Amino acid sequence: MIELGIHTDNWRPLSNNFEFACDKIVQVAIKHVEFAVIHGQYFIQALGYDPSVSLQSNPRAIRKFLDKKGLQASQIDGAYPMMGPNGSAFGVQYLQQSIRFAAELGCPMVDTVDGAFEIPGFSVEEVFRITCDNYRQCLSWAEDYNVIINVETHGPYTSNADFMTRLFQYFDSEYLRFNFDTGNTFIAGHDPLTFLKQFRKYLAHAHIKDVSPQLAAASRGEETGIGSSVVPVGGGVNADHIKNCLAYLNETNWDGVVSIECHGSDENTKSSVDFLRAVLKQ
Repeated sequence: MIELGIHTDNWRPLSNNFEFACDKIVQVAIKHVEFAVIHGQYFIQALGYDPSVSLQSNPRAIRKFLDKKGLQASQIDGAYPMMGPNGSAFGVQYLQQSIRFAAELGCPMVDTVDGAFEIPGFSVEEVFRITCDNYRQCLSWAEDYNVIINVETHGPYTSNADFMTRLFQYFDSEYLRFNFDTGNTFIAGHDPLTFLKQFRKYLAHAHIKDVSPQLAAASRGEETGIGSSVVPVGGGVNADHIKNCLAYLNETNWDGVVSIECHGSDENTKSSVDFLRAVLKQ
């Protein structure tokens, strides 16, 4: 069964905090929430202007808060880039602590990505070797804490189907899975459904993003990822691709949460939820 969720990051452009975002999610009767975590402290978040959560906060208290709201965390977004030397220096510890936090929270999975650009001075083969080393250091944590690590299509390496295929085959682990993103695959120049079919057997979670006509015209094939859509899901040029992907997941009996990512205005949120509920009802 496909279930809807919403990412609290939708309210980041509006400078709203985590509690505000959760209240808005409750208002549209969604039960699954996804949120980003910070490894350390970020003064903007501490001032209440960012909907992420510090890994130094109390995960049991957050779980109690979500329980009171009737919300369940489908995934936490520990998405410091895992590819390359910075992934070794910072991404590994970021992900390890995200896994620990997710386990304490009762959340089944953690999302990871690569960066927005290729790493200067490194061949794809060198990046692949470093990436495998980085994920290897985290997979033992995933196994011990029983938390899945997802790899999301969000950059030049994760948008490379050969790179992703090699990564999943290299580990062949039930703890290294796929977070599909409809908007990122589209903006990277792929047909989202075709990309999804290639990695369906690894799929554990998904992000649903539409793309505005203006952004598609300016950036499709040039960029590999977008934070969120300024248009509601169903209101852009990616709407038919989203319908096709959800139909395929339904046909193949996939069970999981698809998390809405769009600008978090009340109008966008309601329109996105209404559109996706209607699609899933079909």
